[in-house]
Amino acid sequence: MGVAWPDTVDDVLGGDLTCALGIKTDAGGVVVSTLAPIGLRDRERGTVGVTTSLGFGRKLLRIKKDPKVALAYHSRAHGIGDAGNQRFVLVQGVAEFDPTPDQDALDAIGEQATPYLGALRRGPFWDRWLSAYYADRVLVTVEVRRIIVWPDLRAAGEPEVFGEPLKAEDPAAQRPPGKGTGPRVDVGKAAKRAGKLPHHLLAYQQADGFPAVVPFESVTAEAGGLRMSVPAGLPDGGRRAGLLSHDYRPALIGLETRQHTGWLDVTDGAAVYAPHTASGFVAPPNKTLLLLANGYLARRGLREAAATGLLDALA
Repeated sequence: MGVAWPDTVDDVLGGDLTCALGIKTDAGGVVVSTLAPIGLRDRERGTVGVTTSLGFGRKLLRIKKDPKVALAYHSRAHGIGDAGNQRFVLVQGVAEFDPTPDQDALDAIGEQATPYLGALRRGPFWDRWLSAYYADRVLVTVEVRRIIVWPDLRAAGEPEVFGEPLKAEDPAAQRPPGKGTGPRVDVGKAAKRAGKLPHHLLAYQQADGFPAVVPFESVTAEAGGLRMSVPAGLPDGGRRAGLLSHDYRPALIGLETRQHTGWLDVTDGAAVYAPHTASGFVAPPNKTLLLLANGYLARRGLREAAATGLLDALA
């Protein structure tokens, strides 16, 4: 029997259209990205799940190296659950995956996804074009160790914890990177791009090694980086952290994402984030164009994964 959670939490796990996955990096930081959870969870076993593609296998390799992950259920927009349930739910656990699922597992994923993403596009062209995207889907199952629930989506107020208690001590400050802690990308552009998007998440490592993913707000640019407000609170000191700002439309047809890795410095609760890398994408609000892009990216990613030995490493 794994961690038990109440109906109010299960409604979030079963209803949200998207969630944010926090994965640890070799350098001691956390990378955060969005995935579709499509309601995958098993209360009896105490597990939750998400799906991805072997064509985007870098996240899978990180999970294989260090399976401690976090899933942040941070928005009720366009979901199928109770929109009035405004809890912010952070799931922390240990992930595993099968890089070669059988056809029955793939079919089950497709059926599970339909209420959230719509019916699969089928036909001779689409079956071939989307083969890397549909046929190479991978189910990532997370054995839940802890669920942290805040009463609202800002993660303000006192959280309720199910499962393993949180450690009393804050994580120790990390050693600064050799290239320095200051910004390495244009801070003004980063703030402007993030400011246009509605959902903002910050990720770092807790004292027990699990990623923490919490919302932030009020982003402003200054010489040292992005100053932000984090209602959930942050540990003092400097550390590597990941940043995500994003938006999405119904059935995930239309997406925009901005991601950063960088250095977070917190002094007496005041947080400044210095971005070191920047990436992002915009997907058109048109299902045909989106599927064409998904198929191309998955096929390219699969070829690169095979050429670089990533597929062998996952197996």
